[in-house]
Amino acid sequence: MMFKNINKIIFGVFLLSVTIILNSGCGSKGENKNQDKVLTQLDTVAVQVYRVTSSDIKLTKTFTGTLEGEEQANIVSKIPERITSIKAHIGDNVKTGQILITLDKSGASSQFYQAQAGFLNAEKELIRMKSLYDAGAISQQMYDGTKTAYDIAKANFDAAKNTVELTSPINGIVTSISPNIGDIANPGIPLIVVASINKMKVIFDVGEEDVPNLAIGQSVGVFSELKSDLIQKGRISQISKSADIQSRSFELRAIFPNTSERWFKPGMFCRVNVEIKNKKNVPTIPNSAITVVQNEKNIFVVNGNKASVRKIETGITNGSFTEVISGVNEGESVVTLGINNLKDGSVVHISN
Repeated sequence: MMFKNINKIIFGVFLLSVTIILNSGCGSKGENKNQDKVLTQLDTVAVQVYRVTSSDIKLTKTFTGTLEGEEQANIVSKIPERITSIKAHIGDNVKTGQILITLDKSGASSQFYQAQAGFLNAEKELIRMKSLYDAGAISQQMYDGTKTAYDIAKANFDAAKNTVELTSPINGIVTSISPNIGDIANPGIPLIVVASINKMKVIFDVGEEDVPNLAIGQSVGVFSELKSDLIQKGRISQISKSADIQSRSFELRAIFPNTSERWFKPGMFCRVNVEIKNKKNVPTIPNSAITVVQNEKNIFVVNGNKASVRKIETGITNGSFTEVISGVNEGESVVTLGINNLKDGSVVHISN
C-alpha cells in the first residue's frame, strides 16, 4: 500500500514537470513571434520617393564680365604736355570732332606754332602763284609744285593741331574724366572716355570646355548684383579665336540694350548667364536622390518594399535636377529623402 502511494506521488510530480515544460515552450514561441514583429518594424525605413520622368533640362552657367558702351573711345594724348583746358563734363553729349581737351601749344614737344607758320606761309605762296598762273606768267609745273608744298604744310599743321586739341572720335556721352587742368597728359593714358550707351557691350571669359557649345548670336542674360532682378537679354557678338596664354580662357563679347534710364554704365562689373546645353525629353531625377561613393554616383531604387543600390551615369544638371544617361528607367521610383538610413536591401515604407 505504501509503495502504491509512492508511485502515485512520483507519477504526479512527473506530470507536473511535463506540463511546466510544455507551457514554457509555448510561451517562448509566442514571445519570439512578437519580438520578430517588433524587430521588423524597427528595421523598416520611412522614405520619400520620386518617380523618374522624361523632361527638358538646360545647363546654364554664370560668368563675370565688365561693361563698355557699344562704341567706346578713350581720349589719349600723343605728347607729354600740360593740360590747359577741359571742355566737357561727365554726362555731356558730345559729337564727333568736338574738342574735349587742349594742351599747351607752346610746349617743348609741341610743333603747333612751327607747323602753323609753315602752313600760313605756304598758303600765301599758293595764292600768289595761283594769280601768276592765271595770268599765264608761270608754267603748270611750277604751280603744281607750289600746290604740293601747300598740301604738305597743311597736313603737318593738321597733325600738330590734333596733338594739342584732343577731340571725340564718336558721338556719345562723356562717362569719365581723369585729369585736372594743369596736369601733364602722359601719352597712352586715358584722359576722357566717351561711350555710346544706348546699347552696352559686356566682355567676359569662358573656359575651353564651354567654347564648343557657344556661337555668335547665342542668347545671354546680363545683370548686376546691385540689382539682380533687372536682367537684360543680349546676344553674343564675338568669340576669341585663341585662348589667353595664362588663363587658358577665351574672351567673349555680347551686345545688349541698355534700360531707358541707362542704368548700366561703362566700367561696371556684371554677371552673364549663358545657356551652355539644352536637352529635351530625357530622364531626369532630383539631385537629392544621388549619392557619391568613391567617385561613383549611386541611387536607391524602390521595388516593392525594398530599396536596392544602383550605379548610374549622369549628364547635365541645372542645379535641381540631373539627366540620367544610364542606370534607371522611366517610371521607376528613386529615394529622395531618408537615404542616409538606407543600405542595399533595406525594407522601406514610402511616406508622404
